[in-house]
Amino acid sequence: MDLSAKKKKSSGKKKVAVVGGGLVGALCASFFAKRGFDVALFESREDIRCAKVVKGRSINLALSHRGRQALKHIGIEEKIVSMGIPMRARMIHSLSGKCSPIPYGRKGQVKPLFVKLANPYQVLGALKMVETYSNTELNFSHKLLDWSPETGTMTFHGPDGAERDFEADLIVGCDGAFSTTRKQFLRRSRFDYSQTYIPHGYIELTMPPRNGDFAMEPNFLHIWPRNTFMMIALPNLDKTFTCTLFMPFEDFEKITTGDELIAFFQKHFPDSIPLIGVEALKRDFFMLPAQALVWVKCSPYHVLDRCVLMGDAAHAMVPFYGQGMNAGFEDCLVFNEIMDQFNEDFAAVLPEFSRVRAPDDHAMCELAMYNYIEMRSHVNSRYFLFRKYLDGALNYIMPKTIIPLYTMITFTRTRSWQMWCATTDTSYSAIKGVDTCCNWSACEPRIWARIGPT
Repeated sequence: MDLSAKKKKSSGKKKVAVVGGGLVGALCASFFAKRGFDVALFESREDIRCAKVVKGRSINLALSHRGRQALKHIGIEEKIVSMGIPMRARMIHSLSGKCSPIPYGRKGQVKPLFVKLANPYQVLGALKMVETYSNTELNFSHKLLDWSPETGTMTFHGPDGAERDFEADLIVGCDGAFSTTRKQFLRRSRFDYSQTYIPHGYIELTMPPRNGDFAMEPNFLHIWPRNTFMMIALPNLDKTFTCTLFMPFEDFEKITTGDELIAFFQKHFPDSIPLIGVEALKRDFFMLPAQALVWVKCSPYHVLDRCVLMGDAAHAMVPFYGQGMNAGFEDCLVFNEIMDQFNEDFAAVLPEFSRVRAPDDHAMCELAMYNYIEMRSHVNSRYFLFRKYLDGALNYIMPKTIIPLYTMITFTRTRSWQMWCATTDTSYSAIKGVDTCCNWSACEPRIWARIGPT
């Protein structure tokens, strides 16, 4: 069956097929629909709004300036912001139980939000946003099998088990870290791709409310840094905290009984035990094995003038900078800006998107990995804390000249490669003249020399 015949009112413009109906896919579809394209969104899972049982893990996501600007463009920023909890600072928990805050930015800067997602669609309302456009269609339970870069023909496994074809002028792969769309890229020459699992995994624990309120201060990212591993806690709107223990897999494997688990927490996270509860801790820890963390880099992001990758399909990253979702949202915004620049000419837009965006996302992937080292280890260093406060003081005195790395990433849309280059010399950048250090191959060895394991 040809799905091209199944359409709503046609706008007469080119057809865009978005593969993947998650956060980035739904937002991407909204961007194209707003421009007047005929948009078809394909999701391999069933319509989550109609499902009796929702499968998959709940996740906490950080929403900061880059992501908010994309949401603002399609008019749903305030709706999403109302569902989040603003973060003022990191709260560092020492072994003794002492808590010390490390502010994120200067007073008055819009703080990042942490948004609890029981499922991606529930919070974003993204599918409803897509459906507000008459030139869109949603196709659930459609698993992509293959597609042709030359013709734009796509073959799906439909909900009835039959194969269905669809033709599009542009295919946008937003189908995650293990993207089916990206497999076609691997068949072509001069496509660089890497997939790396880090040696650390994670387990999620739940900290319940106490007396009907949060068990800890809610407007903080709570961190228990223990050098080679760490635990963090993020607040949820139901007044619980999601605690995530990040640790080498071999350390997880050493804990096989409830008594060993409690002894481990008494040694490393003693103040968290009464807040989580002994029985709840045992239940959550042994519910699932430690989950893996993967990061993906590839280049270019496009094939001919027919297909482009966005979100995790292009640049899956570890979660330690809280920028994975924001980077995916910014992909949509950057692509939209380039569409304006080149008058919607896909033959010019796609190569420019790859040229501009891939270095930015690669830098963010590297910085996300570095931030794990900072969170689990560097925050224990007095020298690091002194540098943090010095950065803040200099930024306060010269806010337009000296900008700390975290501020550039979280509170601005400064190009990520500028941030990358800035870290080769210091943790903040004098913006004027920063573009003199844009040689990627020259920067990479220097930054790894600086941020290597401590």
